[in-house]
Amino acid sequence: MKAAYVLVADLVCVVLFALAGRGAHGEGTGPAAVALTAWPFLVGYLVTWAAIRAWRGPLRVRTGAVLMVGTVLLGHLLRVAFGGTTHWSFILVSVIALTVLLVGWRLVARLVVRRR
Repeated sequence: MKAAYVLVADLVCVVLFALAGRGAHGEGTGPAAVALTAWPFLVGYLVTWAAIRAWRGPLRVRTGAVLMVGTVLLGHLLRVAFGGTTHWSFILVSVIALTVLLVGWRLVARLVVRRR
């Protein structure tokens, strides 16, 4: 799979994470509201993607795990740096949700590829 497709799939996962979180808290789920929640995590993801050169092995489960850690860490740091808030429970939920999203689909893809 081309790295560009993996990048787009991951970015969609990060946006889905923000959308689900807003929806779970009864907050607005329009594009602007979701973008407001998602941007720090998207930036964190993109910085991590570049830093680890994820395009070299975009489908590796380890790549997904490192992307998750960078996305969570930088995403929460950016939220706070730009006047937002965070809480240990939000960090925990972020780790769980982004692990399922960024690592989970790679595990499924790996199983599909192995069966072929």
